[in-house]
Amino acid sequence: MSTDFTFKINSTTLDEHYQPADNTRATTNFANLARGEKRQDNLRNALKMIDNRFNRLASWDNPKGDRYSVELEIISVEMDLEKSGHSFPSIEMLKTNIVDHTTGQRIEGIVGNNFSSYIRDYDFSILLSAHNKDKPSFTAPENFGELHGKLFQSFLNSSAYKAHFSKKPVICLSVAETKTYQRVGNQHPILGVEYLPNASSLTEQYFNKMGLQVRYFMPQQATAPLAFYFMGDLLNDYSNLELLSTISTMETFQKIYRPEIYNANTVAGETYQPNLQNLDYSLTHIVYDREERNRLGIAQGKFAEQHFIKPHQKLFEQLNTQAVCLA
Repeated sequence: MSTDFTFKINSTTLDEHYQPADNTRATTNFANLARGEKRQDNLRNALKMIDNRFNRLASWDNPKGDRYSVELEIISVEMDLEKSGHSFPSIEMLKTNIVDHTTGQRIEGIVGNNFSSYIRDYDFSILLSAHNKDKPSFTAPENFGELHGKLFQSFLNSSAYKAHFSKKPVICLSVAETKTYQRVGNQHPILGVEYLPNASSLTEQYFNKMGLQVRYFMPQQATAPLAFYFMGDLLNDYSNLELLSTISTMETFQKIYRPEIYNANTVAGETYQPNLQNLDYSLTHIVYDREERNRLGIAQGKFAEQHFIKPHQKLFEQLNTQAVCLA
């Protein structure tokens, strides 16, 4: 991969006072919550839900259910191509940290969790849409996701990433509505029961080009499995508290913007197919604008096309012929 890539990492605390930055993707889930009249209530209630969920799962030596709290950082990554001095806001992720109020210890959590990318907006909202326009059947373009995958892996190999983070990221997403999931015998004490999908999804294939594999687990007291994208060994590379910080954070977000699945009143069975048309679910009373999120995804894809893809078209064509090796 070209050595002319430089990355700059910025960190912003995600608390009830959070205000989205000018270059934050407007469809990012926490940015969506941080707008409107209920913005502070939204953030305060979401953070409380995360803490409550963490303490319910971390029940050992925690008789009052209040031993821990989870702190969140928004990790914003800017990319400078060809050392031009002009950076592009390429990636946003969440970093968790755990506070143990019994010992006073602050424990590093996991980076990744929620994943946002302008380039992914371009791929799914612009490139994929244009490729399938007026076609009788849906297909993905040749080399779909290759550029995004190489840029992401370049970031993981960068000195900036290694200086800030000691472990590889774990990204936690919703299950796909178009797939069916089968429960298997494997059960992890923290992640819960494992499910296997009946087929690979386009999202799985896209994240695989980022160097990430996926496993599906449904934690205790959850209603549906979560998709965990990772490198290495998900079950052994991370501590119980690290995994719990990701579960409590991302399950909370899923309950807010996918309540039909993750706040359903019926728990996933041996065979499970997610259904966003499900009417038997409970609301969190946290305001989330899903229509705005879908609408702005196209606008953000066009922004990436105009300010990132087209200006560096020749460089990207060269990158598509190169292989990437993870350190």
